Amino acid sequence: MAAVVHLDTHVVIWIKTAQNRLPPAVRRQLNEKQCLISPAVQLELQFLHEIGRLRPAASDLVRELSTKMGLQLDTTPFVQVMERALDWPWTRDPFDRLICAQSLAADAPLLTRDETIRSRLPLAMWD
Repeated sequence: MAAVVHLDTHVVIWIKTAQNRLPPAVRRQLNEKQCLISPAVQLELQFLHEIGRLRPAASDLVRELSTKMGLQLDTTPFVQVMERALDWPWTRDPFDRLICAQSLAADAPLLTRDETIRSRLPLAMWD
């Protein structure tokens, strides 16, 4: 099985719109590993699209990055993700909670610039 890495929502957005915001270590991870996203990332992308903060729609962006770089949705069963999310009361952001829980349930690192996530989630990394 190939090494995998999960992507936080802002990483997906920056791949499309601002690659210069991604440090070299992150770009290396993106090039060397199978990139996965939690379905919660796709939902958050759609919310951002619906309020006018992101173009294109989430499904179009995920499809584009799937073709361009092999991005895939993580398929860890939702019940396993929820079991992890229930044990993470440090955030009230449901997207962050599910994204972190998905990474934990899949036992895969999460690329995120979010310092709070990195301080709480041992699998989280940035540079």
